[in-house]
Formats: sequence, C-alpha cells, structure tokens
Amino acid sequence: MSAIHPLSDVQTNSIGVNTRIWQFVVILPGARIGSDCNVCSHCFIENDVQIGNRVTIKSGVQLWDGLRIADDVFIGPNATFTNDRYPRSRKYPESFAITTIEAGASIGAGAVILPGVVVGYGSMVGAGSVVTRDVPPKTLVLGNPARVIRQLDEAE
Repeated sequence: MSAIHPLSDVQTNSIGVNTRIWQFVVILPGARIGSDCNVCSHCFIENDVQIGNRVTIKSGVQLWDGLRIADDVFIGPNATFTNDRYPRSRKYPESFAITTIEAGASIGAGAVILPGVVVGYGSMVGAGSVVTRDVPPKTLVLGNPARVIRQLDEAE
C-alpha cells in the first residue's frame, strides 16, 4: 500500500506499492511512478514522466515531460531538469526532448540536467554541476559544464 500525504495533490493512478509521497507534492495524471519510491515534500511531477522502482526524489525537485528515470536512482534536493533547449513563453515544441537517468545513478543537490542527455547507469553527478552532454556509465562528473573526473569502482 502506498502512503500519500493528505496535503499532496496526486492525480495519477499509476503509483507502485510502498511508494511514499509527502506533503505539498503535485503529480499530474499521466505520470507513472514505480514501487518503493520516496517523493519528498515540495516536488512537482508532470504528465510524461516515468519513474522506476526504489527511486528517491528529495525536496524541491521538478520533473518535466520527457524525463525517464530508471530503478534505484537518487535525485538530490533542488536538482533541476529541463526539457526545452530554446524555451519561449507560450511557444511549445511539438515534443519535448527525452532525458534518461539510467539505473543506479545519483544526481547531487542543485545539479542542472539539460534536455536530451543520458546519465549513465551507476554514475554520479556532483552537487551543483551542470550536465550539458551524456554522462558515461559508472563515472563521476563535476563542474560547469560537468566533466568526467574519474571512473567509479563497484563499491561506489
């Protein structure tokens, strides 16, 4: 059974078992969220968002159309995802870029992920980094723009 705080606005019926959704979270009707997830307070999840199992989304995160999050992903507080490289007021693209966060990846607090990138499985994006291109699997990236610092070993 999922736990949905009464002060949240959850419009989707697609939420897996044992997922916890805290107060002041808004989830639109088309979103799909897996099992055993934790969506902390003050988050927003748009319609065309798919979230896997055992995902942690810390406070202050907005997930926009086109985002695909695999299993066992950690998203730190106030991480920012974008889905339109050239946004204009009241002018929308025919479709939004697909951004993929692969299994086991971690996104640090305050990191910015530009649209259309792939953050590889098991990789780690350091806090405050700006990801402008794909992140290889099992790597640590840091900075603005984010650059590969090193490969991660199996224990990390």
